[in-house]
Amino acid sequence: MPTYRRETVVRAPFEDVWEFHSKVSGLEALTPDWMHLRVESVTGPDGDPDPGILEPGAEIDMSMRPLNVGPRQRWTSVITEREEDDGAAFFRDEMRGGPFRKWVHTHSFYATDGGTKVEDRVEYRLPLGGLGDIAGPLAWVGFEPMFRARHRATKKLLES
Repeated sequence: MPTYRRETVVRAPFEDVWEFHSKVSGLEALTPDWMHLRVESVTGPDGDPDPGILEPGAEIDMSMRPLNVGPRQRWTSVITEREEDDGAAFFRDEMRGGPFRKWVHTHSFYATDGGTKVEDRVEYRLPLGGLGDIAGPLAWVGFEPMFRARHRATKKLLES
């Protein structure tokens, strides 16, 4: 299965970077404007709306319309894992409904000298069956601008 990876070092304390990414407001702040993200609802693992922290079982219903082209794409993401240790943390979200056959996104954070290393790892399968499988390795062409913008925004928002 194809995998996309991107990492960057943010000159900000681990705790600040981890907290920022642990909330749906972080997702909204980091998604490039050209994706036209709209978070429709967020439900916590206990069913409560708008949880403060995205814990395992939290569900995010959203829609996007990249470059304002075509119909809005609906996307449901569920937080499946979340762990924090001394100077290291990660959470994983999986698409439960949306444009991909599979999407598993692991967000990892590591304290470093003078900052925090942020890593994104996405395992995915494109739609369209065998044709999507053939084109899968080329999807980085679409992922790279989005994740580059997200990492740039992380630095801009947290390094100030």
